[in-house]
Amino acid sequence: MRLILYSKPGCHLCEALQLKLEQVQNLPLDLEIRDITTQEDWFQAYQYEIPVLYAVRDLEPAAQRFTLTPLPRFSPRASVQQIEQVLQKFLGGNPKNEAE
Repeated sequence: MRLILYSKPGCHLCEALQLKLEQVQNLPLDLEIRDITTQEDWFQAYQYEIPVLYAVRDLEPAAQRFTLTPLPRFSPRASVQQIEQVLQKFLGGNPKNEAE
């Protein structure tokens, strides 16, 4: 499962969410962090909204066509397990041990 996290340096909410996403054990996640201060369009779009998390859904991988699906905002108090459950439910992901 490929995710994009829009973030910026010094954002404690962003850092906490990134850390929790990196701790998810039962879903194979490919996490890309995008620093909104590096591109003006990202900054304009997300400066008051970060952290913002999207799932990447490949339409035609060979043609590099994909869609971005916004994911619900997570509470800063959400545990790693709660985040994992929401990701499984929202994205229809199967835990690693159930994929067999």
